[in-house]
Amino acid sequence: MHSRPAAPRPCSGLSRALLASTVLVPSLSLITPAAAQDMLPEIVVSATATRTSTSIVGTSSTVITADDIARSPAQTVQDIIAQTPGVQSTSLYGGVNGTGSSVDLRGFGATATSNTLFLINGRRLNDLDLQGIDLSSIPLQSIERIEITRGGSGAVLYGDNAVGGVINIVTKTGAGGPPATFRAEGGVGSFNQRLAAVSAAFNSGPWSTSAFANHVRTDGYRTNNALEQNNALGELRYTTSDFSAFVNISGDNQRLGLPGSRTVDPSIGLNQLQTDRRGTNTPFDYADKQGTNITAGFTKSLWDGAELIVDGGLRDKRQQAAYFGNVPLSPFSASSFDAHLQTWSITPRLSIKNAFFGLPSKILTGLDYYDATYDSDRGQYRGTPPVHVYNLSQKTLAGYWQQTIAVLPTTDFSYGGRVQSVKVEATDRLNPLAPGYFGGAQALPLDSTETQHALHVGLEHRFNDVFSVFARAARAFRTPNVDERVASGPSYDAFFNPIPGTFALKTQTSVDVEGGFRIKSGPFEMQTSVYNMDLTNEIRYDPVNFYNTNLDPTRRYGGETSSSIRLSDSLLLRSGAAYTRATFREGPLSGNDVPLVSRYTANAGVTWNVWQKYVVFDATARVWSSRFMDSDNANSQVKIPANGTVDVKLSGEIDQFFWSLSVINLFNAQYYDYAVASSFTPGRYGAYPLPGRTYLAKAGVTF
Repeated sequence: MHSRPAAPRPCSGLSRALLASTVLVPSLSLITPAAAQDMLPEIVVSATATRTSTSIVGTSSTVITADDIARSPAQTVQDIIAQTPGVQSTSLYGGVNGTGSSVDLRGFGATATSNTLFLINGRRLNDLDLQGIDLSSIPLQSIERIEITRGGSGAVLYGDNAVGGVINIVTKTGAGGPPATFRAEGGVGSFNQRLAAVSAAFNSGPWSTSAFANHVRTDGYRTNNALEQNNALGELRYTTSDFSAFVNISGDNQRLGLPGSRTVDPSIGLNQLQTDRRGTNTPFDYADKQGTNITAGFTKSLWDGAELIVDGGLRDKRQQAAYFGNVPLSPFSASSFDAHLQTWSITPRLSIKNAFFGLPSKILTGLDYYDATYDSDRGQYRGTPPVHVYNLSQKTLAGYWQQTIAVLPTTDFSYGGRVQSVKVEATDRLNPLAPGYFGGAQALPLDSTETQHALHVGLEHRFNDVFSVFARAARAFRTPNVDERVASGPSYDAFFNPIPGTFALKTQTSVDVEGGFRIKSGPFEMQTSVYNMDLTNEIRYDPVNFYNTNLDPTRRYGGETSSSIRLSDSLLLRSGAAYTRATFREGPLSGNDVPLVSRYTANAGVTWNVWQKYVVFDATARVWSSRFMDSDNANSQVKIPANGTVDVKLSGEIDQFFWSLSVINLFNAQYYDYAVASSFTPGRYGAYPLPGRTYLAKAGVTF
């Protein structure tokens, strides 16, 4: 094992995004297209457009509505999405308000945040760093619906990161509503949780505006697990028959304690999961985050069936974190970082809906330009001179075309392609005189330009009003994020001599195919699909040598089924199941499972209007099989155990007043869904335990 790195170097595992305090790791979200022209699947989604579906012909898609969200016992966006078949979640930080929880489409485990593309109103949310999307920063009451499109076909329209799929969060507006509405609610829950949320919308002629804000404060499940978070989102919109424009501003501020892992080591008789499940070895570690997002744009009708959509934005994120190590504290274990990530973008597009050789057709074509800069100071303590100052920039320019054609009254066909150029520049400034420098070399500068492409072809055929089949094929890609580049390549040779880093990693690519069917017969709906995805140059953390690398070829394959049946106006049943297999397909790890992916997952739920809208009961059950721990690429360590939870909620409305009582993890399951295996001590691991039974009571008023 090499000596301690000169500065914190985040790696590609979930624990290494912000949890460098772990004792085992060095510091460092059923759409069915119709045949007629006006019923072709809508592929235009923009904050300026009509906010209709992102469904792509041939894909397996799911929509979670605002009613679904309101009735669900789940209290976070991540948990709501995780109720969808084939979606897995991983929770850190004691599961506090969903902070640090990731959503995994199609089995990417530790790198799920980099392989699932999140959109808000059709615009990219994914940032250039490893942390990914903090969905807890989106006020839950602001969401109109969540659209989940699985697989890599979304890469044509949206580009990088859409390997496992695309999740589009569509927010509410005041357009078309009553002149004025207001909503306020408050709540109390376990672990001294306090929350408040307010929203308002106004509508007058072509003008409308909406605003949402919430506040959450809790001590958290574990020691040093307190969270304080404030989020706000506002929009001003102007809408006429042939022109619309908008300005959207959002912001969030978060402070979170980092409790780290609970250590289990049978060789020395240590099991903190049993002796002190809620404790911490890192009582002083913390992470702060402040974010601002401004977008603006317009939609203009050019001629009958054609629209020009132009929008752009600025996203600014600042992060500060300090890791002091285990008690007793040692300067050798201390590390910190201050990071600033800023992204400018402009995304003009043209939507054309007219006949194509006499066939109903929709075309979406456009350009995407993103300019991101990342600056990070990494050293021993905040306030002391940094050991490393990393400056990275990434400029992306892409052009794309996607067309959907109703080739027959019962058959839709779509195809599309994207060409994307990425220019990356990176530098490192090393200060060997800074506190905390323990050897190591300054990384060599990087200046590279690469062109990648994405492809999609899809087909859907409706045999009748009940039964339809769909199929698709796609190529997608993802470029390395800045944290992976910083920690790429070995820092030391076999004799512990420092080696300059290069920031160089290859772009990950994937080719996937999928097929399935849909059934809709009266109150019964069902969707089933099977898929296979072959990946090249998948980016992953090497747990033995402590750096990120490109793997030998890997594969994902499996099947997903969802169904629902409305037994009466007051009773709805739903269920789902998935088989997800993620494996190494070549090289020394060939046949092994990719860590942090459960092969089997299932869910079931019921919504029962017990007494009209006055009393509504909702319950959701989720189960999952065991999974290998992070860093256990060899599949030689103990697994994270299989488990399951049941969440229930009783809610109701009386005139303008509403209330709810939720019980999460009703049967008090003692579980965790993330753990890191030691690369050097068999049987030793660090686990991140999640809460048992918890309660949340809320009440509010609308007018």
